[in-house]
Amino acid sequence: MLTHRPLTLLLFALALSGCEDSSTQGPGGGFNRGPTAVVIDHASVRTIRRYVEAIGTTRANESLTVTAKVTDKVNRVLFDDGALVEAGDVLVELTNAEETALLAEADANVDDARTQYDRLKDLLTQRSVPVSQVDEASARLAAAQARQRSIRARLADRLIQAPFSGMLGFRQVSAGTLITPGTPITTLDDISTIKLDFSVPEVHLGLLESGARLQATSAAFSGEVFDAVLHTIGSRIDPVTRAATVRAHIDNDSLKLRPGMLMTVRLNTAAREATMVPEDALVQRSGQAYVFTIKDNLAQMRTVEHGDRYQGWVEISRGLEPGEAVIVEGIIKVRDGMPVQASEATAESGRNDPPPA
Repeated sequence: MLTHRPLTLLLFALALSGCEDSSTQGPGGGFNRGPTAVVIDHASVRTIRRYVEAIGTTRANESLTVTAKVTDKVNRVLFDDGALVEAGDVLVELTNAEETALLAEADANVDDARTQYDRLKDLLTQRSVPVSQVDEASARLAAAQARQRSIRARLADRLIQAPFSGMLGFRQVSAGTLITPGTPITTLDDISTIKLDFSVPEVHLGLLESGARLQATSAAFSGEVFDAVLHTIGSRIDPVTRAATVRAHIDNDSLKLRPGMLMTVRLNTAAREATMVPEDALVQRSGQAYVFTIKDNLAQMRTVEHGDRYQGWVEISRGLEPGEAVIVEGIIKVRDGMPVQASEATAESGRNDPPPA
């Protein structure tokens, strides 16, 4: 008895299935139940915009690590962490007592040499001294001035200045620190303009041109879109990835963006008009695409050809005309020739809203 129980249950289920089928179909195979409730929308002409999307990394417009040219001790640090500085601002002053004394000596030598030269030059006009003495005085003056410039240059090397305007990083030295050439003092980044580098597959290379407008977003600023301009297309294609490196510029007057950030960049390219329906209206069966239209309150299955998909909508390239109604809800219950009771898609469903431009 127990061994036949699964078979008994299977036969009982098949019997119930047959009863259900017989209750929904009449003797001629027609449908006896009432029309099936469905929701419809209409095929319409909408704009499809092609776009290229990529992930990029931000870079400063100008960036460097501030270091010293000479070996000496730090006398004063004249900046704070993260400060905004202008080109030429003094950041660090090194010990310069010796150079200051040498400069005073050089100034005195220059004044003395100039006085001697001027005196001999006056005597030369009176023919009281030979020309050779005036030439020697002129040479001594030139040598004194050259030494003066040399000492001033050495003194200037002990004033570490910002080479361009930008934002400083963290201070890495203190007063009294002995630094040598190459010792990092801080970082300086010009972030008034941000460079965004990203890779684009070579198949999209023909869509790119200098000056094109881009949209960039960052996870750090959810919902905010940063306008960018395509500036440079790399001169080479990577033979491994088959992609070109592209650089865009972002105006960063707000100083929100920083170097090293990960951003998503989107380039809108060509736009065209197409007949479109909501994606929910498209049915795929055995490699064929169909939609259900309605005629005389009866569902009609129609073969279509579809193209690009765009933000919840699908292009119908053949088989449907703009304005025709298609079923978008209740498709799973609909069969070809079945009577239906249709209602329009509501605005709350979002189906009547066109894809954003």
